[in-house]
Amino acid sequence: MTYVAVVYESSFGNTRQIAEAVADGVREAGPQTRVAVLGVEEATPERLGQPQLLIVGGPTHYRGMSRDSSRKKAVGTRVSPAPDQGHGVQDTSGAAGSGIREWLAVLPRAAQGQSAAAFDTRLAFPLAGGAARPIGRALRRLGFAVASEPQGFVVDGAKGPLRGGESDRAKAWGAGLVRRSVH
Repeated sequence: MTYVAVVYESSFGNTRQIAEAVADGVREAGPQTRVAVLGVEEATPERLGQPQLLIVGGPTHYRGMSRDSSRKKAVGTRVSPAPDQGHGVQDTSGAAGSGIREWLAVLPRAAQGQSAAAFDTRLAFPLAGGAARPIGRALRRLGFAVASEPQGFVVDGAKGPLRGGESDRAKAWGAGLVRRSVH
C-alpha cells in the first residue's frame, strides 16, 4: 500500500483547507493509498514515518516561509467570523511554536525513492511572494525527488478566505501528484 503524508502549517485555516483538499485528491486518484494529514506540530518522526510522497505546505508570511516573529504576530491577531465563510476560526498549527521552516531544519534526509512536493497559500499580487519555492528547495536539499513544481493557492486577504475554486484546484493537483509519483 502506498503511503502519502501531507504536512502543513496554518495561521488562519486556509492552508489547512488546502492540505485537506490535496489529501482528498490523493485519495480519489489512489483509492488504495493511505493518506495522513498532519499539522506541523503533529508531524513527529514517529507519526510521519516514511511516506513514498511527502507533500508540505505553509502560509506565505512576508514573501516567504513563516518565522517565529510572523507566527507570533498571526497568533496575536484575532479573527472574527465572517457570515457563511467558514474562515473565522483561527488555525494556529505551528503558530505558537515551530513552523514548517523549523520542521524542515530537523527533517531527516529522504530515503531512496521518496518524493515530495510543496505548496503555499498566498495573496494574488506578484510582489506578495510565496513560501512554496523555499519549501521545495529545502526538500530537494534533503534528497527528495521533486514530484511537481511548487504550487501557490490564492487567498483573497491576509486572513482569507480562499479564493473561489482554489480548493478544487488543490484537489486536482493532489490527484495529479499521486498519479505521477506513486503509480
